[in-house]
Amino acid sequence: MASRAGPRAAGTDGSDFQHRERVATHYQMSVTLKYEIKKLIYVHLVIWLLLVAKMSVGHLRLLSHDQVAMPYQWEYPYLLSIVPSLLGLLSFPRNNISYLVLSMISMGLFSIAPLIYGSMEMFPAAQQLYRHGKAYRFLFGFSAVSVMYLVLVLAVQVHAWQLYYSKKLLDSWFTSTQEKKRK
Repeated sequence: MASRAGPRAAGTDGSDFQHRERVATHYQMSVTLKYEIKKLIYVHLVIWLLLVAKMSVGHLRLLSHDQVAMPYQWEYPYLLSIVPSLLGLLSFPRNNISYLVLSMISMGLFSIAPLIYGSMEMFPAAQQLYRHGKAYRFLFGFSAVSVMYLVLVLAVQVHAWQLYYSKKLLDSWFTSTQEKKRK
């Protein structure tokens, strides 16, 4: 073999790379999808921590009611949304299909469902803010419903992408499992 700085090996023009072994595409895809899902889990963790901080400040009355409003009802079940993310992380080291499937199912139950309920719960307040310009809950001087709708939209996007990438990862793992069974 030729060194990086030295001459090319005798008898080759550099086009003989076709026979070399390559990493199978489903393994490459698995690594890429795990990385994308991990990034989304970390974004979800930040959203979750901010929500926990907001709820804690509201319940413990560390700030006045004018600064931080009491939590909406949808925020309590959304606290369980950390469970699907942890199951997803636990599925990565050994490509555990069971944990990934549980993560996807529980994401619908603990993440998406509370967000849908939250959008319906906050809709009358948002409608009142839009029509009359009146807000009754505040979050550091901003309308709480506006801020929470922004959080809600961001969380829906994070969870939707997380589900999408998890499904693609699951398909990738099934492909590799099926190839192993054929051999």
